[in-house]
Amino acid sequence: MKVLILLGDGMSDISYSQLGNKTPLQYATTPNMDFMARHGQVGLAHTVPEGLPPGSDVANLSVFGYDPRSCYTGRSPLEAISMGVTLGPDDVAFRMNLVTLKPQGSAIYMQDFSAGHISSPEARELVETLQRELGNEEIEFYPGVGYRHLMVWRRGKDGMRTIPPHDITGKSVVDALPTGDGADRLNNIMNHAQMVLHAHPVNQQRKERGALPANSVWLWGHGTVPRIQNFKEKFSLSGAVISAVDLIKGIGICAGLESISVEGATGYIDTNYQGKAEAALTALEVHDFVYVHVEAPDEASHAGNMEHKLKAIEDFDRQVVGTVLEGMKKYADYRILCMPDHPTPVKLMTHTSDPVPFALFRSDTATGNGAAAYSEIDAKGTGLLVEGHALLPLLIS
Repeated sequence: MKVLILLGDGMSDISYSQLGNKTPLQYATTPNMDFMARHGQVGLAHTVPEGLPPGSDVANLSVFGYDPRSCYTGRSPLEAISMGVTLGPDDVAFRMNLVTLKPQGSAIYMQDFSAGHISSPEARELVETLQRELGNEEIEFYPGVGYRHLMVWRRGKDGMRTIPPHDITGKSVVDALPTGDGADRLNNIMNHAQMVLHAHPVNQQRKERGALPANSVWLWGHGTVPRIQNFKEKFSLSGAVISAVDLIKGIGICAGLESISVEGATGYIDTNYQGKAEAALTALEVHDFVYVHVEAPDEASHAGNMEHKLKAIEDFDRQVVGTVLEGMKKYADYRILCMPDHPTPVKLMTHTSDPVPFALFRSDTATGNGAAAYSEIDAKGTGLLVEGHALLPLLIS
């Protein structure tokens, strides 16, 4: 048996008048996901348990088959593991976005949570400068991919409250700054980082060519060492994970899965969709299970860009789902689960905890459970509602 999960991050949404009162999943052209829906099981999944934040960390843990209520310790520790950073039991990891802040009157606003989707080489220079200028035996800065980076507070505090920067796009940052025990230290670091970044040559060059400068960092998503059971022990499947972002890679590595890198995988709408699908098919020659994660729909939603979201959904359907459906025909027994992790409505530009539609396709199943297409509305119409972490056991049962 071969098992694939194809996850389009943030694909689920709400309906819009400009789309004829349809959701992006209804409006977009998605023949391959629609095929899966007509010939498989379709329903809604609760991927974010009540009381937990509707982040990709919690939601993807659910889709991987883990109950976040028993293993979730924060987002950034998972990213740290993917980056090869070792955390001690008392160390606290933080996601560190490079962002663009904009003064307006007496307030400062979050202009862009990604600093104009800064490139990885530019970002590396900035983060390495932060390490030289501000790093010490207690505070460490590590470069990641694009705007996504890591700060580790050795023997630090983790009782503060932080807010993701994509939740406050276009809003004042004053009421969104970290609060609670240890927050003063974080705010101090962010202030000093602004001084380091202000005149940095990378930012000067970006401004000269009309790009947004990465003029600040934003610390959030903190946590300590995660507790995730080995995937093969839990599900009796050897596996791999394919993603452009450290969070998803980190979950896979923590679970003992192989992390496969794909050239041209960016985590944005220009990602190498086809390459990810082909890498998944190759990985299945030696593994039983592959988890393919595509970030593009979520990034488009955070940017409030409907055109990009529709394109990301259609590219995901054509180049990932279509390629996989064709490539899996050589196996007699296979199962494919296609879904988002959480909704990211373009209108809100942030995540919600509403249940998401899934399509579960088995090679030995000829008929579906009543869905005519793949969408939130079709999924709700089947009446099937499950907990997110129960999907993988259902898929392989």
